[in-house]
Amino acid sequence: MNVLFISIDSLRRDFLNTYRETPAVVDYDINTENLDRFAQKATVFDTHYAGSLPCMPARREWQTGIQEFLWRPWGPIEPFDTPLPQALRENGTLTQLITDHYHYFQHGSNGYYEDYNGFSFIRGHEIDAWQTAPREPDEQLSEQLSDAGTDHPDSLRFINRIQYARNVASFDSEADFFAPKVFSKVSNWLERNRDWDSWYLNVDSFDVHEPFHCPEPYASMYTDEDPQDSDIPVWPHYGRVDEGQSALTDRELDFVRSQFAGKVTMADRWFGRVLDTLDEQNLWDETMVVVTSDHGFLLGDHGWVGKNDSPLYDVLARTPLMIWHPDSPRMGDRISALTSAVDLYATVLDAFDVDIPVQTHSRNLLPLLMDETDHHRDWALYGYWGASVNVTDGTYTYHHPCNADIPTDCYSTSMMNSRSWFTPVTPKRDADVGSYLPYTESPVWRYAGKSYEQHTRPLLYNVQNDSRQQTNLAGDSIQVETEMRELLHKAMAELGAPKSQYHRLGITSD
Repeated sequence: MNVLFISIDSLRRDFLNTYRETPAVVDYDINTENLDRFAQKATVFDTHYAGSLPCMPARREWQTGIQEFLWRPWGPIEPFDTPLPQALRENGTLTQLITDHYHYFQHGSNGYYEDYNGFSFIRGHEIDAWQTAPREPDEQLSEQLSDAGTDHPDSLRFINRIQYARNVASFDSEADFFAPKVFSKVSNWLERNRDWDSWYLNVDSFDVHEPFHCPEPYASMYTDEDPQDSDIPVWPHYGRVDEGQSALTDRELDFVRSQFAGKVTMADRWFGRVLDTLDEQNLWDETMVVVTSDHGFLLGDHGWVGKNDSPLYDVLARTPLMIWHPDSPRMGDRISALTSAVDLYATVLDAFDVDIPVQTHSRNLLPLLMDETDHHRDWALYGYWGASVNVTDGTYTYHHPCNADIPTDCYSTSMMNSRSWFTPVTPKRDADVGSYLPYTESPVWRYAGKSYEQHTRPLLYNVQNDSRQQTNLAGDSIQVETEMRELLHKAMAELGAPKSQYHRLGITSD
């Protein structure tokens, strides 16, 4: 057996025709013919949720089966983890990573690529510390990317949006951009590695992540605006669309949506090359193919743009998942059972007949795919470390706020910055050490970090009847709210959440 695992960062499921005919925030169809082509062949999961957000916390779930956000923020692989590439290569499977996701190689993210037999890193996305020249990059693109008040060409800060303009200064054609490079390299790798008996290929495409900078024809595909107009941004700031640095006019927001859509279509086109290679190399009968995303991206939904700061609406948390398995009787079918991102870890291990570690939070999806059951889990828990905790039963989503004045404990063998993930670590001089984690006996540091509010009161939505979560039922549907709060408590108890989490959420741990 082979496994091709493809993640497309920030991909909203409503931009895929297999999930919704027209996206919720635009009045035009998005061309995703190749993802739709794959969906028709594979099994489509209709009730799949993220777990730990955003980028690297999601990847720790996929690679280690640990749902980390109750214990720590964005951080490295832990010594007590059993990463997929380590477990698989010890079982005689070749492992390879192909990615343009530069967070793997930044401060705070070590351990994610080192266990692969091989890895390819396509440089230059977002603020990847790659090019230092030209010192004064293209003025028009720089204005579309950055804010003169926070991003200056002379600044040597760790986070400077001008970095992207330097990184892409030499790009001349579509083939120079990131999704084309990533998926072209995937096709090439598939062609050149036919001699191996068993392989696991992890393809981590950072597109369609911002900045939403597209070459033609995608830049003009969904807009009548001039994509070179420096007055309209391709990289929105996170926050409310009606205030502060993140504020956008209707014109600006429409343009941002069009460029996001353009990136989706560009990624789809080059993903299609991978499907063609699977056809040409006759790999379908021996390869499981997983296509998913870590989270979505708010494009004016509920008055927000971006992620992280808003309530964790389904636009962000309900993610696409499509799986092809050559032995499954459910190909071409849809599965409505509730599933979670962390479940992909156990699924990949079982596909290779590798034992699933007992300490994992992951639940194998193969019984669903083999039509052995139609039920998978009663709850899916999801969130950001230090913020609200959210739960769904597949019908309702319940979002419980925290008290931002009560710190959140962080547990790790490493010291990490609870919020400034991409900068050098500040030592935690008040940390203590002990065996605090329910899924390992290994001692870890424990130290406090600042909590933050995503909303101030509970939120409750019936997502079967109100998929866009327009009507908050909290305070009105008392019985359902009580049941969902009890489900939240049950989920936290089953995971062995630290008592300090209950305290900052204002609920009892009994």
